[in-house]
Amino acid sequence: MKLDVKAFALSCGLIWGFGLFALTWWIIAFDGATGERTLIGQLYRGYSISPAGSIIGLIWAFFDGLIGGAIFAWLYNVIANRSSNK
Repeated sequence: MKLDVKAFALSCGLIWGFGLFALTWWIIAFDGATGERTLIGQLYRGYSISPAGSIIGLIWAFFDGLIGGAIFAWLYNVIANRSSNK
């Protein structure tokens, strides 16, 4: 079985992007907007626990998930093709 690389990549990008967006707003709801840099903020430039940071994080995480999902699906297809040819 092969994975559709574009669909899988888009799914990963949306899940990771909106997941980080929701997590940021969850933290804002309970602790308030601190604006502190976090570990993710060190990876995603401009991200912080704030409303503006949640949008920046959404964009960074979407593209990160998109690229990661595409690489994963492509690699899965390569390995699946090699194992089915034997």
